[in-house]
This record gives sequence, structure tokens and C-alpha cells, in this order.
Amino acid sequence: MGIDRRSLRNLISKQRDEIERAVQGTGYLARTVIGVGTFLLDNEVNLDLLSAKQLATFEKFIKPLLEKPLQ
Repeated sequence: MGIDRRSLRNLISKQRDEIERAVQGTGYLARTVIGVGTFLLDNEVNLDLLSAKQLATFEKFIKPLLEKPLQ
């Protein structure tokens, strides 16, 4: 999956409420998800640099939010 930098940046900076809704009741913190997204932005969106836990966070929260159609 090619990750669009602009979409990721928009999610992390302007759609934090979406992230907060996605993590609600899961035991994850929104700031953890935001941290993983920020790490990706800082590292040219290179998924290979993520740890196993970071990749799991990406797969569980960020990827579905990026694939979600705009409403």
C-alpha cells in the first residue's frame, strides 16, 4: 500500500477527533497513534522502520482511517 503523505499529515494534524473515536474503548491512547503517524511522516513514510508494535498500531488504526472514504 502506498501511503499518501498529504493524507497522513492531514489525519495527524487536522483529524485528531477521528483518531480519538477510533481508539475509544480499545485501551490504546490517541497520542500513541498520533506518535506512530508522526514517526512515519518524519521518516519518509517508510513502514520498514516501524517496530512490530508500531506496525500493529498502524495496521489497526491509521491504515483504516486513511482508507476510509471522505464523508
